[in-house]
Amino acid sequence: MERENAFLIMAGICGLVLLIGLLKRKAGIILNIAVRIIVGCAAIIFLNDFLQKQGIPVAAGINPLNLLTLGSLGTSGFALIYGILFYSLL
Repeated sequence: MERENAFLIMAGICGLVLLIGLLKRKAGIILNIAVRIIVGCAAIIFLNDFLQKQGIPVAAGINPLNLLTLGSLGTSGFALIYGILFYSLL
């Protein structure tokens, strides 16, 4: 009986270590996406303000689709959002 309990405890500890390793790797990915979204939102706010002061009628909104684009693509997503807006001006 003690061997079975020891085996179950060791298996539980190994499973816990594997789970922690898996969550650590995914936490890094989630943190990276969150940082991209936060920096992208700040950049949108500042660029919208700058363009408004220059008299250019282009403003990107902060909505779930733009947040998804910023989080997944980063800087190129930011350029994509404003590229589409400037293209619509033509």
